[in-house]
Amino acid sequence: MTRRQLRENVFMMLFRVEFHDEAEMPEQLVLFGEELENLNEKDSAYINNKCNEIFAKLPEIDAAINEVTTGWKTSRMAKVDLSIIRLAVYEMKYEDNIDSKVSINEAIELAKKYGTDNSSSFVNGVLVKFL
Repeated sequence: MTRRQLRENVFMMLFRVEFHDEAEMPEQLVLFGEELENLNEKDSAYINNKCNEIFAKLPEIDAAINEVTTGWKTSRMAKVDLSIIRLAVYEMKYEDNIDSKVSINEAIELAKKYGTDNSSSFVNGVLVKFL
């Protein structure tokens, strides 16, 4: 898988967080892996590891998002937008090998693909505050 495809799959898994208890996430990771066609062990490990790292840091990530937003706390955000923002914030704060501008650009592309007409500008507006 390309890096973009891996990121998209991580986003899709993060979106599931909104609909399942934390205790169910290991099972959801397994089910998600089974749904993907031609998933090799390396890509599966990458998706699982990155998701688990993000799950572990969700309280910190959400607190950081809430600090920079005015009138749009994470509890009010559309779930697609929130999942995209969480992924990008994680990359920006915890992954030194990914340039922040790349994370923002990829998040905007995900928002265009999965969000509403306003999602890409909303996601961009939140994420630029982390630069």
